[in-house]
Amino acid sequence: MPLPKAELHLHIEGTLEPELAFALAARNGVGLPYADTDELREAYRFEDLQSFLNLYYELMAVLRTERDFGDLADAYLARAAAQGVRHAEIFFDPQAHIARGVAMGTVVEGLWRALGRSEQTHGVSTQLIMCFLRDESAESAMETLEAAKPYLDRIVGVGLDSAEVGHPPVKFREVYEAAAGLGLRRVAHAGEEGPPSYIVEALDVLGVERVDHGLRCMEDEALVERLVRERVPLTLCPLSNVRLRAVDALADHPLPAMLDAGLLCTVNSDDPAYFGGYAGDNFDAVRSTLGLSEERLRELARNSFLASFLEHDEERRARYLAEVEAYEFG
Repeated sequence: MPLPKAELHLHIEGTLEPELAFALAARNGVGLPYADTDELREAYRFEDLQSFLNLYYELMAVLRTERDFGDLADAYLARAAAQGVRHAEIFFDPQAHIARGVAMGTVVEGLWRALGRSEQTHGVSTQLIMCFLRDESAESAMETLEAAKPYLDRIVGVGLDSAEVGHPPVKFREVYEAAAGLGLRRVAHAGEEGPPSYIVEALDVLGVERVDHGLRCMEDEALVERLVRERVPLTLCPLSNVRLRAVDALADHPLPAMLDAGLLCTVNSDDPAYFGGYAGDNFDAVRSTLGLSEERLRELARNSFLASFLEHDEERRARYLAEVEAYEFG
């Protein structure tokens, strides 16, 4: 039985495995420029974030119907549950679908086909976070928020993702203020490829409650002290960092130093179909490569539930935390 954990940094579009991509392509009459799944997997070798994003957006073409999005989410939840995920806060990118003529309602209702029954079918509680694409305009983000208003009973928060460098958080000040006014939780990718100053902006300008990635905070001692003092969670994705060359090798990952500094770190999978592993795979990798102790792994699992947006259900959070404390490592 795997260590119980919450997953807080997961792009549902990034769970599209090659086999499902080909199945959906056949179902929807979409041509893919790859002969088979093996050739497609060969394309999963990235030089940086942008090279990944190019393939990520290309493969989204197979997602057309509510059924497609439901199948995508259901496949992820089955894999996540098998690796010990008890609660998942799932990102989705509506702008990338709307630009292809797929309506917001198709995406949300499709995802909800799986998320709405996830506790019954997989034993995983879920929440949905809508991300804005930072390499699109702030006006497009505001239009997306407006389009989401009929579905806010299904959406708990907003995030900010896609190409980071050159797109500072301040660009999205107004849409984050509007999201806060609607009662939505706020997170943002910052400090993956962008500088530590982007993390500061995400906190001070966007008012984020969690920082997605945040890896480069270690370059700014004052920022580390602030993150520790304010208990700001960081949703780290170790295997993603290696695949996208944010770190040269997993052995070089700063996670142990970040934990030693007192940062509230969590371990997540990001885009697991592309980066070589789901949540449990990331835990296994940092355990074996970084030599994390059982107590450190328990700390990471505990942090994942503490950093989650489960304030509306503290009884559930307490139950998950009790599972972590009771877990016996094999």
